[in-house]
Amino acid sequence: MTVRSCKICYSSAYPFQDEKFQHTYYYCQNCEFIFLDEKHIVSSKKEVEVYERHDNNFQNKGYVKMFERFIESNIKPFEDKLKTALDFGCGPGPVLAEMLRQRGIEVDIYDLYFYPEKVYEHKSYDLITSTEVFEHLEDPVKTTKLLKTHLNHGGYLAIMTRFHPRSTIEFNKWFYRIDPTHIAFYQPKTFEVIADKLGMKLVQYDSTDSLVLKKI
Repeated sequence: MTVRSCKICYSSAYPFQDEKFQHTYYYCQNCEFIFLDEKHIVSSKKEVEVYERHDNNFQNKGYVKMFERFIESNIKPFEDKLKTALDFGCGPGPVLAEMLRQRGIEVDIYDLYFYPEKVYEHKSYDLITSTEVFEHLEDPVKTTKLLKTHLNHGGYLAIMTRFHPRSTIEFNKWFYRIDPTHIAFYQPKTFEVIADKLGMKLVQYDSTDSLVLKKI
């Protein structure tokens, strides 16, 4: 297996094998980014099939509770500055968008498969949310750069994605890698490096799955 260049910081990313699924991943020790070898990435058709099996709606109390925690930690601290928002990658049931509207924020939605109209193209926002999206991205820097261009100055990008265990042994036991559409895995340090590259600032993060970048 060949050493690759990290997609985030271009340092050496070393290969390791998930024997259960016969997948090759690459781990950058510099920025702590882990990414799946492209030959294992599933088709768009397969990706949609997986998404359609998700129970992402208001009837799923656990799903709603997840967003309540996300809002409390990552949006409420800045709420007095937020009038407009984009929920980027909202999925088939835009629950978070509706919860933000209930808090008085004007919200647009976009999803590659379910709401593909690029309503954000000529607009900018005080807040962009992207929950359970970044683990699906082949080029996280490109997507973050796109989202930054649609933030107002001082605007916030609030992201949710599960942070990987730093050990490759633990990674190979980790439930989050089982989803075949999950191809990219992060630690807060990864987003700090992305922020530095793009002229943003990592303003807060927790220990498990969420963080906020600010456009400066």
